[in-house]
Amino acid sequence: ITDQSFNQTTYEACKAFCEEKGIDFNYFKPAGDSDAERVAMIESSIDEGYNVVVMPGYAFAGAIKETAGTYSDVTFIALDVGAGDLGDDYQLPSNLYCAVYQEELCGYMAGYAAVKLGYKNLGFLGGMAVPAVVRYGYGFVQGVDAAAAALGLTDVKLNYVYGGQFYGDADITAVMDTWYADGTEVVFACGGGIYTSAAEAAKKVNAKVIGVDVDQKGIIDGDYGEGMTVTSAMKGLYPTTINALTDIIVGGKWADYAGKIETLGLVSGDDPAANYVQLAETTQFADGKFSKDDYAALVKGMFDGTITVSNDTSVEPAVTNVNVSWLGNLK
Repeated sequence: ITDQSFNQTTYEACKAFCEEKGIDFNYFKPAGDSDAERVAMIESSIDEGYNVVVMPGYAFAGAIKETAGTYSDVTFIALDVGAGDLGDDYQLPSNLYCAVYQEELCGYMAGYAAVKLGYKNLGFLGGMAVPAVVRYGYGFVQGVDAAAAALGLTDVKLNYVYGGQFYGDADITAVMDTWYADGTEVVFACGGGIYTSAAEAAKKVNAKVIGVDVDQKGIIDGDYGEGMTVTSAMKGLYPTTINALTDIIVGGKWADYAGKIETLGLVSGDDPAANYVQLAETTQFADGKFSKDDYAALVKGMFDGTITVSNDTSVEPAVTNVNVSWLGNLK
């Protein structure tokens, strides 16, 4: 819950909701990265009397399958846990709600914005190649390609790699050093704490990064240099958590959530900030290149279907105006 991203945002939303409503709240941290250790913490929370359990991330899929059906009087809410994580043969019990996101849309927005803002040598550094990260990345590639086509550019380059983990380290930073030394101007660092490697390398050469999941400008600019964060491709973890808890606990609307996997994306073509996928308010908009009005027009086009983005993660997206170097996994 200190990742300045996915886990922390979900935790803070739960905490804020419970403090406002006067509801008991506690954080249960698995002792390690295994299904057994996650199951142990879920069972500990239930033993202590907690009857709503919120879990962030695909890694909880195995623990959900072991516990949700057993503890039928407990409400389980899982963010970023989809059918692919749970398995096609898994039947969702009526006490489980899962939310997944159209990351390909905000990934597209980030890639489109970057090229429109003048960057022609880009990078994508993913964490692990799980569906959510791949959707971000493939959306980013499509956005870069679309903006290059709109501008008539044929010299846009993109390095694409997965770090194989959700945290930065010296090995990944070294790879980022080579990217920036070879001319990369901005890297979309997509995967929890892996942004630290991109930001450490960018700081050495006064280059740029793009954040993910939440608006990471505060932490990245604060730790590595003001103005480093071009934008952040965000998904609505905070509002998803608040809205679900409010409906379920306060509104008594569990029937609207029970046994569902819901895909969240665009809900408004007129107000980009109302959507579950969006760019950060702190985006470095520039009139004549990519302004707030340009962003609003982009979102409207995506909402009404005149701009389409593929969510297919089974094949690399086809491109026409960008040279992509697909570099696989670092680890």
